[in-house]
Amino acid sequence: MSDVQPVLIDGEWRAAHTEGTFEPHNPTAQSPTGEVYPVSSLNDVEAVVRAGSVAAEEMAGLAPTVIASFLERYAERIEARADELVEIAHTESGLPASPRLKDIELPRTADQLRQAAAATRAGSWAVPTIDTQSGIRSMYAAMGGPVVVFGPNNFPFAFNSLAGGDFASAIAAGNPVIGKANSSHPGTTRLLGEEAFAASQDVGLPRAAVQLIYRTDHQVGEQLVSHPLVAATGYTGSRSAGLALKRAADGAGKPIYLELSSINPVVVLPGAIAERGAEELMDEFVTSCLMGTGQFCTNPGLVLLLKGEGAEESIAVAREKFDGAPVGTMLTASVQQNMERSVNHLRAAGAELLVGGTAGGGEGYSFHNTLLRVSGTQFIKAPEKLQEEAFGNESLFVVADDIDQALEVARRFEGNLTGCIYSHSGGDDDALYNRIAPILRRKVGRLLNDKMPTGVAVSSAMNHGGPYPATGHPGFTAVGLPASLLRFGMLQCFDNVRPHRLPPALRDQNPTGEMWRLVDKQWTQADATTG
Repeated sequence: MSDVQPVLIDGEWRAAHTEGTFEPHNPTAQSPTGEVYPVSSLNDVEAVVRAGSVAAEEMAGLAPTVIASFLERYAERIEARADELVEIAHTESGLPASPRLKDIELPRTADQLRQAAAATRAGSWAVPTIDTQSGIRSMYAAMGGPVVVFGPNNFPFAFNSLAGGDFASAIAAGNPVIGKANSSHPGTTRLLGEEAFAASQDVGLPRAAVQLIYRTDHQVGEQLVSHPLVAATGYTGSRSAGLALKRAADGAGKPIYLELSSINPVVVLPGAIAERGAEELMDEFVTSCLMGTGQFCTNPGLVLLLKGEGAEESIAVAREKFDGAPVGTMLTASVQQNMERSVNHLRAAGAELLVGGTAGGGEGYSFHNTLLRVSGTQFIKAPEKLQEEAFGNESLFVVADDIDQALEVARRFEGNLTGCIYSHSGGDDDALYNRIAPILRRKVGRLLNDKMPTGVAVSSAMNHGGPYPATGHPGFTAVGLPASLLRFGMLQCFDNVRPHRLPPALRDQNPTGEMWRLVDKQWTQADATTG
């Protein structure tokens, strides 16, 4: 057996206190990668949390420019090591090296880090607020302890626990981070950890500003998120595991931000089919649904149609395209197993199988491209069972008898990250749109028109969030800077504090001249004037 890989605790790559080991698998070859990683015990958790707590105190005295410099330096180091990172991520995930990892996801990750750096330098994310008459001032700042980040299996770079959005936001807000690697790509996370730690030392961050463990058992993970010294947790993963962590964190009064599950309903109104044709619309849908073997949190897992010739033609076209499309590789054996279980649950709830429905068909771990169908009446009778997320290359058509039944279907949608409505560009569907859009709007974090939901742009206006079970709180986003920083900030108020003791952002003089501050109820970049 290969040597067990070390963990990064308090600035040192050292042997873990283990409760066992695990081996990541190459999903294409369906065989171990040859590396062995530790399952950390409670001893490791205590060590990383206590070191992170010390680092939080040290980071409280750092200028935002130092943290911004770290994020920029880290982005540079990732780009310099791109070939090696892409190679190991491809091996561990089965995702295409190019264009997916090399040309899309890695550049997106570096850009995300730089956007976080820009937000830190600008400082406006902290909402500095000054009331000169009362002498009360407030702003968001670091939380005073380490933030734990659990990364998902489907984005080895862009959502990685040591490089993704939660990491970038937590660091940019001034917090040290404890990365809990996803077991699907621990080697990728190890390389990112090496570069993150090196970048942190390049600019003078505390030794424990970035730390890494790979896996814990469930009980130890719950103790981690509920530890008295932990400030908050960011988690992306399965609903069951996330809710278990949430119960532990809630019991200790610790914030935890969850991204759990989403089927991302797509409503296609009759006018859109008449105008653009079933072939064109379903080509967009199939491309979106099968991209990355459907292993995206914004994968369109449900399509709502109104009964008629257009609906039947659309379903027939989609069925043919699904049947003829290549079958991609799934991330892990458990993803394949969960896909099979979810599809069987949907069928048991009354869904008719149109195509696929069985494991295999592709290279390595795989599942045949799968389409199912139910009537609006069936969906209304069993909405919870028919909204089970099948994480992969699957989708469910729901055919409503008329718009009134479609509204009842939409009212039963659970919370989702996204929802989309395709309609006639000339207004033929406006009456229908105006009835269903207000219902769908309340069910989703991001509402789209005439566009599939798969892409999640790193835009300041992006909301990658939504009502439960999409996330644990509808008021926050995991993508979109600087708003995503607010999850990891503490609102700090200063009342009658002497001017020289205030944080620079709350003094009368604007520290950068460009920071937006709320001064006496007016947003301004000007200095405050104390009478």
